[in-house]
Amino acid sequence: MRTFTKLKYRVAGGFTVLLLLFLTLIVAHFAVTERQRVRQEGVTQRIDVARDTNRAVLQYMTDAETGIRGFQLTGGTTFLEPYISGRAGAFSALQRLDEDPLDEETARLVQLERLAAEDWLYGYAIPIVNAGVADADDARAARGKDLFDRLRTANADVFAAVESYEQSAGADARGSSQLAALFFAGLATLVVLAGLGLAMLHQRHLLVPLEHIRLTLRRLVEGDLSARVVPSGPGELRAVAGTVNELAAGTERLIGADRARAARSELRQAVTHELQEPGEAADTGRRIAELIGTTLAAATVHSRITIQAGLPVVVDWPAGAAPLDESVIEQARSCAPGGSLRPAGLPGGIVVPLSGDAGCPPGLICVVRPDRPEWREEDRRLLIGLAREIDHAAHQERLRLRQARLINELRVLDEQKNVFVATVTHELRTPLTSILGYSEMLAEDEEHRQGLSPAQARGVGAILRNAHRLEATVADLLLLDRSVERGGASVPVDLARLVREVHATLGVAARAKGLDCTLATEPAWVRGDAVQLERAVRNLLDNAVKFTAPGGHLDCRLDCTDERAVVTVTDTGIGIPADDVPGLFTPFHRAANAMDQAVQGNGLGLAIVRNIVSDHGGTVTALSELGRGSTFTMSLPLILNRLAEPSRSGRG
Repeated sequence: MRTFTKLKYRVAGGFTVLLLLFLTLIVAHFAVTERQRVRQEGVTQRIDVARDTNRAVLQYMTDAETGIRGFQLTGGTTFLEPYISGRAGAFSALQRLDEDPLDEETARLVQLERLAAEDWLYGYAIPIVNAGVADADDARAARGKDLFDRLRTANADVFAAVESYEQSAGADARGSSQLAALFFAGLATLVVLAGLGLAMLHQRHLLVPLEHIRLTLRRLVEGDLSARVVPSGPGELRAVAGTVNELAAGTERLIGADRARAARSELRQAVTHELQEPGEAADTGRRIAELIGTTLAAATVHSRITIQAGLPVVVDWPAGAAPLDESVIEQARSCAPGGSLRPAGLPGGIVVPLSGDAGCPPGLICVVRPDRPEWREEDRRLLIGLAREIDHAAHQERLRLRQARLINELRVLDEQKNVFVATVTHELRTPLTSILGYSEMLAEDEEHRQGLSPAQARGVGAILRNAHRLEATVADLLLLDRSVERGGASVPVDLARLVREVHATLGVAARAKGLDCTLATEPAWVRGDAVQLERAVRNLLDNAVKFTAPGGHLDCRLDCTDERAVVTVTDTGIGIPADDVPGLFTPFHRAANAMDQAVQGNGLGLAIVRNIVSDHGGTVTALSELGRGSTFTMSLPLILNRLAEPSRSGRG
């Protein structure tokens, strides 16, 4: 423990010193560099200001000299303006140079420049201005030029002093940079030496044990789970070695458990695959039993399951194994599906029950391991999960068989329905023809009609009307019989013309009820049987007239949109209850309010419309609100290129 503490403090102290040296290097570098940068910027700024100000002095004095010369030659007072502004600007600039001189030499030369400017001003410029007249005296002009040249010389001296100061400041800056570089080099050397010392101090105590640990870890990574670290070195590394050894042992245990889980997962996947493969239930059961027995190292596997009523599937693996005792089966019935039990009298056995349903009693899966009587929890959960998968597959197979049986029964019923409809319509049409013939003879023949009493004449009329209704019903039944071949040809049909004709035909009955009828059509051509399409439109309009009270409104529209012709029939009739809307297009279906109000009909009209529209590749839908009316929409595919179609009659 003392070695552990000593090494800990040694490492901590060494890294602390190294960190402090590194931080000192960073802080010192930043401080010195920043100070040099600020100082250099200040010196550079002062030099630039001095240079620019001295240049401004010369420029201002040049402007003043130019103004005096112009005034001297012409006597114009306008030339005095640059003189006045130049004089003021020059002495203002000289004042700024005096206030912040770069050094003593620069200050002295600035004073000389000021004296030269004053000499030119008082010895030359002011006397000319005071005289107030042009004076081109050559001697005076020569004196003025001489004084101004002295000013130029003084100004150049100041420039030279500024340049000299700049060179001196640059040399000072370079010297400071060199000193700083030496200082930082010393600190860096100190940090490096400290790091080397720390490395040399701990090399023997840390590197050799760490290398041994690294090699051991590499062996573990490469799959050698028996590799272990030999503890050596300080206490900390001994503790690390112990932890690595514990980790290796734990990893070995986890890998073993993971391999077992992988085997269980593969078993689950294999069982699922077998359940999805088509085949006989007995063969599938034997393969699944073999998979379970092999993976779980079982001695025997037994299963009992019923897919079809009265035909249980019994599997005992391996082949030749003794069948399961009936007492175990009885015990399994006491356990609910989703659980498991350890049956009495069967050492090392575990039973997982399976559910059943009507006609199919519950089943079970029994796995026996006499040499390993104890079952781990994960193995028990695995068997329960497998039983759940098998139970689900069995349930789905039962549903499939029942569905197939139901579909077959429905197919038989549909065939019987077709035979019934064909038989009934055939048997009705023969006597109906006779009834219609004799009734029409009695009603239309003058000789026979005179021999009838009024009551008999009314009876003949009633017979004739109901015979026609029965004839229409027989025709509707024939049309609904999908087994009967349609006789109409598929040709281009002028749907707009067809809608207008049907609307005109039913307009008489609509006007007789006092209905307000509107019609709007667009040109639309469709391909199909004109007779059948006319019947579909007629049924929709006839229903609208039939179910709309006097004084109501009926609207029929034909629009073309999205490459389809859409016929919309809207009325303000009695409407349809919401519960009856889904079954509107089912044969013999009638809305409850229609039956309550005793509106005549056999419930075949809308079913016929649906069949006709479906045969033409279209759809028909209904929207209705009870007491407010209904809207029926029939949509058919348009003929997009009418010119490319054969030129035949639109009515077929």
